[in-house]
Amino acid sequence: MAIDIVEVTSRRQLRKFIYLPEKLHREHANWLPPIYHDEWNFYHPEKNRAHAHCDTTLALAYRNGLLCGRIMGIIHHAFNKEWKQRDARFFNLDCIKSEEVAHALLRYVEVWAAKKGMTHVNGPYGFSDKDPQGALIEGFDELPVIAAPCNFEYLPELIEGAGYEAHVNWVEYKFPVPRAIPDLHQRVYDRVMRSGKYRVLDFRKKSEIRPYILPVFRLINETFEPLYGFARMSEEEMKSLAKQYWPVLDPRFVKLVLHGEEPAGVVIGIPNPSIGIRKAGGRLLPFGIFTMKKHMKKTKQLDLMIGAIREDLRGRGIDVLLAKHMLDSARDAGMEWIDSHLELEDNHKIRAEMERLGGTVKKRFRSFRKTIK
Repeated sequence: MAIDIVEVTSRRQLRKFIYLPEKLHREHANWLPPIYHDEWNFYHPEKNRAHAHCDTTLALAYRNGLLCGRIMGIIHHAFNKEWKQRDARFFNLDCIKSEEVAHALLRYVEVWAAKKGMTHVNGPYGFSDKDPQGALIEGFDELPVIAAPCNFEYLPELIEGAGYEAHVNWVEYKFPVPRAIPDLHQRVYDRVMRSGKYRVLDFRKKSEIRPYILPVFRLINETFEPLYGFARMSEEEMKSLAKQYWPVLDPRFVKLVLHGEEPAGVVIGIPNPSIGIRKAGGRLLPFGIFTMKKHMKKTKQLDLMIGAIREDLRGRGIDVLLAKHMLDSARDAGMEWIDSHLELEDNHKIRAEMERLGGTVKKRFRSFRKTIK
């Protein structure tokens, strides 16, 4: 069967690229569509500033003239310089269950990367850890969450069949909202608050959050820099990311600890929007945004999106301050479950905290890596 790989060079082709998964996953019960408004912005260099320091390519696969797959290639120059690597990434790989199609798409990125002097290809991985990371390898019967991978069970096998090996693993926890935090945590909380060194901010309005947006992102830059795959965000990228999530941000679930007047720790969650996104088909207009918000008001699950603690202040109980205030707000809002989002499998400190709160691993994700010639 003839496999043709076609580079995306027009808006018409980009539309096919963006909406192809909707067709591939039509019968996939647990597939979660993206928010298409964000998808269009993701590929727009003026709206997604990550393009400014990356090379990219998009391709579509046709078998006997029928569209059947897609892939994105990324070379993140800032990341490569920081980590002293010559890596390319593949992202948004999706296709029918066919070795020929999957391998042809991956080969396209490998050849493109080799021509640009790269020595390895890894993925699935986007511009940064704010994009879906890896491929789902366990937990296919669980409800997907926003900004996390959602793929067919056969995809990891197709990637491995093209010569890729396991590279980085992530886990996702789910744990019940406790009636009260453990006694040990309460004692730590009381001791830290008595010290008078820290303040915990609980927000009621989005307008109260605005002055802290850039300081919080700067904290995230400092905190995440040692983690694999993270690349520092420019202020333009910070503003773009804040704008993307502003419509679904719930001030009740933004917790910020200040040391003096500087952010020392932050955790952000959102009521799970997955059912609303699915019912809206990923389309915000004309009424999709209302459908999504309606189901966010009904959900009993809180999704943690990001958390960070200043490196020089770790081990001083800031994590307990954030946890208590977030759990109190989740309980007051009638939440019953919390989803941790992705955590690196070897982040044993965070995993231990999740398990102390009764968390169990519900999903596993994996990125793959291959040496290319």
